[in-house]
Amino acid sequence: MIKVFFSTISLLLFLACGGENHQPQDLFAIKLEGDKKQFQQNESIDIGLDNKLDKTIKSVRYSIDGKELTVSNNSITFDIPTLGNKTLKAVVDYDETSVEISKNIKILAEKAPELYTYEIIKEYPHDNRAYTQGLEFYQDTLYESTGKKGRSSLRKVDYKTGKVLKQIDLDNTIFGEGMTILNGKIYQLTWQSHIGYVYDLKDFKKIDSFQYGESKEGWGLANDGEKLFKSDGTENIWFLNPETLVEEGHTQTVTNSSIFNKTNELEYVAGKLYANVYQKSGVMIIDAKSGAIEGVVNFGGLSKKVTKTPNWVDTDNVLNGIAYHPTRKTFFVTGKDWDKLFEVKIIKK
Repeated sequence: MIKVFFSTISLLLFLACGGENHQPQDLFAIKLEGDKKQFQQNESIDIGLDNKLDKTIKSVRYSIDGKELTVSNNSITFDIPTLGNKTLKAVVDYDETSVEISKNIKILAEKAPELYTYEIIKEYPHDNRAYTQGLEFYQDTLYESTGKKGRSSLRKVDYKTGKVLKQIDLDNTIFGEGMTILNGKIYQLTWQSHIGYVYDLKDFKKIDSFQYGESKEGWGLANDGEKLFKSDGTENIWFLNPETLVEEGHTQTVTNSSIFNKTNELEYVAGKLYANVYQKSGVMIIDAKSGAIEGVVNFGGLSKKVTKTPNWVDTDNVLNGIAYHPTRKTFFVTGKDWDKLFEVKIIKK
């Protein structure tokens, strides 16, 4: 009884003296111009702080992804390198202490995507049992990764004749996905097995494997000569260290009005990622650093030039596979179980 009595007296004295146990969100809130939650990259907006309990504020520091943002005349500019869903953080210094508060926002592209079409340069034969998931040139030779359990493989192909020069089949339980070539190695993804493989480029000997990190699945793979880009069927494009295969960050694919998912097979060319859209006849042109979708190529009509097999399913046998030939300066595109490979030139509308 004595312990209870003194505990009660202590609590009453604490409350009477103005004792506090406030959460950060009870003290402050970030106020953005127009109470908006969606902004464009490099957009400047008015920013402020809702001081709910009239605390004496000494300073406020704002940041996104660890990058501190400068406040000038109560305005802030979203000059951040990667786009998509973001957390705007504020560290508020007050009354000899500090708290961190946050607000979820979206940072989108500055401009709407431009529209592109294509011109067919030439048609080549392609194995109609190749469920194409990855496509890439190394010198003048085409390398291809195929999917479906029981049909997944890694191939070296003479693109002019369609002849398979070298092939290694994956285990029947594995669904192959995208691939890319860097520093004498071939990197290949699997779909839902959460594992990727590394091969020697010359003899296709498997020399390593790696587990995925935060990414959900394996879809597309490309590289810029320094790092790997990996899509996983969401809005995320992951950056992988080619030596450790660790995911060292990501961006998200966005237009000027929304965040876009379903990014599939990838090809990197001069700072841009060319990305197939799952089950669509379009290819996105994405800024590889920011994730901004700068263009969309409409490849509508290509599938009509392909011979359909008896078991053809329009939602399954879709455009997938895009490779850039650096010498010819043209793109090569095909689809899942398509009997043709198309050399095309991409043209702005």
